[in-house]
Amino acid sequence: MAKVDLHIHTTASDGKCTPSEIVRKAAELGLGVIAITDHDTVEGIPAALETAKNYPALRVIPGVELSTDIPKGEIHILGYFIDYTDEEFRASLETMRNSRVERARKMVENLSRLGIRLEWRRVQEIAGGGAFGRPHIAQAMLEKGYISSFQDAFRNYIGHGGPAYVERDKLTPVEAVKLILKADGLPVLAHPLTAGDVEGTIVELKAVGLVGMEVYYASYSFEDINPLRGLAYQHGLIATGGTDYHGIDETAETMIGGADVPARAAEQLVALAVQRGLKAISFR
Repeated sequence: MAKVDLHIHTTASDGKCTPSEIVRKAAELGLGVIAITDHDTVEGIPAALETAKNYPALRVIPGVELSTDIPKGEIHILGYFIDYTDEEFRASLETMRNSRVERARKMVENLSRLGIRLEWRRVQEIAGGGAFGRPHIAQAMLEKGYISSFQDAFRNYIGHGGPAYVERDKLTPVEAVKLILKADGLPVLAHPLTAGDVEGTIVELKAVGLVGMEVYYASYSFEDINPLRGLAYQHGLIATGGTDYHGIDETAETMIGGADVPARAAEQLVALAVQRGLKAISFR
């Protein structure tokens, strides 16, 4: 049975591979379905869909990953079968991306106060026109020898609660779910173990339209997956999953298709998209 990976990033946000490279990698690895889910942008989707025309055995689902704010952390919401041509939705994403730029600037300033001096121009070059993300700052730190790994950057400096960390303007989880639904997408809770009160989050978000949650996530063990699978079943959510692949640190990341996501996850998403008559179901 062909592999499935429903959580992949590209150079359109903070991934290392272009959308076309991701599609080619997925096809070479024999995947049957992937989703392009860049942070706060859909700019990588057209190129991915165009490249996918050369690989009829591979289906590419247009998606997005929205960062949202909670008092003690972050909740990310994935949107599948997004109408990436919707102008109102694209305008909302642009506002979020602008907030990412200001946040990155402030983090670089905070790092400078800590004796870690990065050139803003270099961080921009690393981002390459994509949506700014903390991995871009981490890569700049790594290049200058301030850290020995990407994990060091997040653990000691720019992770949530770190000395250089900066909050940014974000949606609430409920607002993110509603925004995805408005853009004719299917909202899914990403890596739910970062949500704190997982079940409380599920109940709140399902009430406004959540249809699924990531269960089969790259870093999750069987001890994590089993109860999450139970929660998904209990609350009538599609149990999805993916690697959250960025391609930045190949020594630490799970390769595309390596999260052992059941094909049924993609089948259920596709079936729901068809049932709802979503426009993006025709994008292949």
